Amino acid sequence: MIEVHDLRKEYVEEDTPTRALNGVTFSVNKGDFISIMGPSGSGKSTLLHILSFLDRPTGGSYTFLGKSIDDMSDQELAKVRNKDMGFVFQSFNLLSRLSVYDNVEIPLLYSDVLPAKRRTFVEEAVRSVGLEDKLHTEAGKLSGGQKQRVAIARALVTDPNIIFADEPTGNLDSKSGMQIMEILEGLHEKGRTVILVTHETQTAEFADRIIRMKDGMLESDQTIAVDRVRHHLK
Repeated sequence: MIEVHDLRKEYVEEDTPTRALNGVTFSVNKGDFISIMGPSGSGKSTLLHILSFLDRPTGGSYTFLGKSIDDMSDQELAKVRNKDMGFVFQSFNLLSRLSVYDNVEIPLLYSDVLPAKRRTFVEEAVRSVGLEDKLHTEAGKLSGGQKQRVAIARALVTDPNIIFADEPTGNLDSKSGMQIMEILEGLHEKGRTVILVTHETQTAEFADRIIRMKDGMLESDQTIAVDRVRHHLK
């Protein structure tokens, strides 16, 4: 699904270059559940932004579903991002005065889905995160855990190939965070590809593979045998 080779990213501020990524190489297969870990400044968020088409690299290559991003215009990247990628952010990124329904529907407004089918897609996505009873509740009136569930429903509504989650439990208490990770785990078990950025070891261990970043480089790439039962033990 994803191939990156010698990926580099450099930012320049006041004529001073800062290299955020320094030659990162790895691949992602369909159905993978990957956690990206690393200290602040390690390059993990920069890597996620490039993988999710929110930024472009300054060097190296990135192939998504067999196509190099170098051959794609910004408009093409935006179209692929909306169709094939779902996003879950630490800060939820919901519109607080809109209902759950309206927040989840937003990606469909930029898609080819006909208006007549949108309601079915929205209701199905909301049902998948257990919030069907909140469908017409304003997002601002929900708890943090409920808001993140809405964000996951919004990420799922276009039936994406891959879900990117950036510190999805960072603003939640431990119980709500565990519930969110169990939802992501369930999506993975149904065949979804999930790439997660986190600094929390307990969260990272839901994945089948952990990539550790340091100083803009890939420090380790470890496939782990996960006994998933332990996640549900109190």
